[in-house]
Amino acid sequence: MTVSADTFTFVVDLVRRRTAIELTADKEYLVETRLLPLARLAGLAGVDEYVSTLRTGGQGAEHDRLVEALTTNETSWFRDVGPFEAITGHVLPALVASRPELRSLRIWSAACSTGQEPYSIVMALLDAAPDLVVRVTATDISQEVLERGRAGRYSQLEINRGLPAGMLVRHFAREGTEWQVSDQVRSKVTFSRHNLLDRPPPGGPFDIVLLRNVLIYFDLESRAKVLRSVRGDLRPDGFLFLGAVETTLGIDSVWERVSVGRGSVYRLKKAEAA
Repeated sequence: MTVSADTFTFVVDLVRRRTAIELTADKEYLVETRLLPLARLAGLAGVDEYVSTLRTGGQGAEHDRLVEALTTNETSWFRDVGPFEAITGHVLPALVASRPELRSLRIWSAACSTGQEPYSIVMALLDAAPDLVVRVTATDISQEVLERGRAGRYSQLEINRGLPAGMLVRHFAREGTEWQVSDQVRSKVTFSRHNLLDRPPPGGPFDIVLLRNVLIYFDLESRAKVLRSVRGDLRPDGFLFLGAVETTLGIDSVWERVSVGRGSVYRLKKAEAA
C-alpha cells in the first residue's frame, strides 16, 4: 500500500512549513511506515484516511504528532566516533590555548534525539577533563524524544549501539531490564524543545555547537538561516560540528573548515570573529 499523491503533498507541505525539512519524492515509504501507527491509534484504516481527518483543520496537536513521527531520527552512542575524539583531543586544547582561564564549557547539541549525543559528550569530557564544568543544552523538535532523553533510561538494545563497556560500568546503573544514566551525567544536560528556524535556545553563548546530520534535510535558504543563527550565539573562538556530508561551503561564507583527524570542524573566520 502507498499513500495517495494528495496525502503525500499535504504531508510534505506541513513538514516543510513546521521544520523546513524537505521530504523528497522517494520518501513515500517513510510517510507510510511512520504514519500508519498513528492512523491505527486513531482507529482509522490507513494513512490516507488519517491525513484526511487532519486536513479539515483544528488539529494542532495531531499535526505536531505527525511532524514528530517524520522527523525523529535514529541515533547511537559516540556516533561516528571522530567528533568526540576531536572535542577532547583538539577542540578542548585549542579553547584552553585561547582562554587559559577556561574553567567551563557551554555546548549545544542540536537535534539531540533521545539523548545519546549529549550524554556521550558529557562522558567523554568527564574522562578527559574531570574538573571542567560542563553544561550541555540538548534540543530537538520532538517532545517525545526529549522526554526520553530527560529520563535517561535505555534498553539493552540501545546500550549495545556504540556504548563502550567502560562507559557503561562508570556511568550507568541497571534498572530492571533497562540501564539508567548516572545523576552526575544527567545533571550536566538540559533538554528543551527547539525549532532550528527559531533563535538559538537559552544557554549560550556556546563554545561548541553540534549540528550534525540535520542540514541535509533543509533547503538552501533554510540552511543559510540556521547557520546565521548559530554563528550569532557561538563564541568567537568556538567550534561548529556538522555531519560528514554537510558543509558551509556555498551557503554561509563566514566559516572556515579546519581538518581534525579524519574529519573536520568549522570556525568563524578571524574577520567575523573579531
